[in-house]
Amino acid sequence: MKLSGHEDLRIRRTLESIRRAFEELMLEKDYEKITVTELAQRAMINKKTFYTYYPSLDDLLAEIQDELSEEFSKRTRDYTFRDIDKLTREFFLFSEEKGPFYEKITCTDSIIRNRMIRNVTKTNDRKYAELKQYTEYEQNLIRTFANSATLNIYKQWIEDGKKVPVEKIIELTTMMINDGLKEIIRKK
Repeated sequence: MKLSGHEDLRIRRTLESIRRAFEELMLEKDYEKITVTELAQRAMINKKTFYTYYPSLDDLLAEIQDELSEEFSKRTRDYTFRDIDKLTREFFLFSEEKGPFYEKITCTDSIIRNRMIRNVTKTNDRKYAELKQYTEYEQNLIRTFANSATLNIYKQWIEDGKKVPVEKIIELTTMMINDGLKEIIRKK
């Protein structure tokens, strides 16, 4: 439930408690294993209170994903596809700022991260004039390559315990993606 800022203090505290409990549980176990009962107990509310604000855990997760996607999209709104180096840098820096919870929902191989990818792609598509020379389906393939490469490198970096410094992983990722895309985004 998005807050307008005019909610009663009790409502804000309840929603903060739900979020905090959800984040804690996500860091402890797989999303699919979290139950509303467990979340309510952790948040020190009853299940009915949870359902007052969210129809399901999926709705809570979707709200969080939408907020994260919106924040990243705002941060990168002025970049074009030619700015893949800047987009890559922002992705890694943004991810580092968000911490372990973000890592978990970004690196989990399931529908969890797909929502965020769709949200960011939808928001940024209108700015990628460099891709207008390609058909809609070719553009889908190009964006999939860039998204998949970046996310898979990020996921591997997380799985390896971030043994490579963030600046080096940004440099390596940018180099690999730019070389893979240089013919596609070349100036005509």
